[in-house]
Amino acid sequence: MIVNGSTHAVHRKPASVAPPNAETGVIRAAGRAKPARPDTAPYAPAPSFPFSAIVGQDEMRQALLIAAVDPSVGGVLVFGDRGTGKSTAIRGLAALLPPMRAVAGCPYACDPARPGDLCHVCRDHAGGLKVHTVPVPVVDLPLGATEDRVVGALDLERALAHGQKAFEPGLLARANRGFLYIDEVNLLDDHLVDLLLDVAASGINTVEREGLSIRHPARFVLVGSGNPEEGELRPQLLDRFGLAVEVTTPTDLPTRIDVVRRRDAYERDPEAFCAAHAGADAAIRETLTRARAHLPSLTVPDATLEAAARLCLALGTDGLRGELTLMRTARALAALEAADTVGVDHLARIAPAALRHRLRRNPLDESGSTARVTRAVAEVFAP
Repeated sequence: MIVNGSTHAVHRKPASVAPPNAETGVIRAAGRAKPARPDTAPYAPAPSFPFSAIVGQDEMRQALLIAAVDPSVGGVLVFGDRGTGKSTAIRGLAALLPPMRAVAGCPYACDPARPGDLCHVCRDHAGGLKVHTVPVPVVDLPLGATEDRVVGALDLERALAHGQKAFEPGLLARANRGFLYIDEVNLLDDHLVDLLLDVAASGINTVEREGLSIRHPARFVLVGSGNPEEGELRPQLLDRFGLAVEVTTPTDLPTRIDVVRRRDAYERDPEAFCAAHAGADAAIRETLTRARAHLPSLTVPDATLEAAARLCLALGTDGLRGELTLMRTARALAALEAADTVGVDHLARIAPAALRHRLRRNPLDESGSTARVTRAVAEVFAP
């Protein structure tokens, strides 16, 4: 630094690292963020585009709401053209999710109502757990994320400063009981795909490295989006998605104009635009809450299960995951509509999203998977 024409060396203390946050388990660099000046307002990101303001794309919106009602459906894959609102819809859903009760201070946000799913720390203190309400986590998994960032690793700060072996939770820990979103999922590195397959199957993340042996709950709804022109998804990961949705660019003039008008209004004044749609978003949130409460009381008649099995037989789907997903998806749809039972009409409406990505390729049939499912539904469910 130059002062009055002379040069003086300024010695700065090295930036220290703050301890892990008790709720997120994420280490934050204390010297990385500068405090705001008294006359400068802190940066606040713009609110997400309202879910209720999305024009068209009804199948995508419905699939996301079904996954929010019943996470056991298995997640949602959204494939389609660029600029069709895939990421916008998924991030808008995060603002709609009702808050959840979690153990205070737990980096995995354990559910106090399910003792069998508690982590080892919460299980040791099960008698005196403090509970608070937190938002449902929606965690982005970047394409360039390292394996340590995803699964967790040794806490180097505590290891170097105190000689203690401690675990620094990763993105899978933060996503527990929430949503894990992967944009451009078809471009994800193979080693991360293998990790996700293991965790998605068991609901447990196991870390064995640097002398650590950690197991913690990692149950999340996997949501992926991508453009099929940029590459296909590995079959093993494709099979893990409960629903697969195809989105296309609107072709009718009024819809295109409405999309452009709404997006421009949002970018001009995000707060005012979101305030104008707050009532509609609140109504969707109430519908989600009622559907979750109604879901356990819904029964699936044997006739509906038989219809689902006949449809999967007609399409030649592998295994029984198709029937399970079809049944769970139809039940969640019935809960959203406050129906008393799950009918064949629910199966017919959700069948393309639940089955289009489970079909074998037929070289003698040039029609797409969606057309094949639609044709089979008409034939199997014909009166």
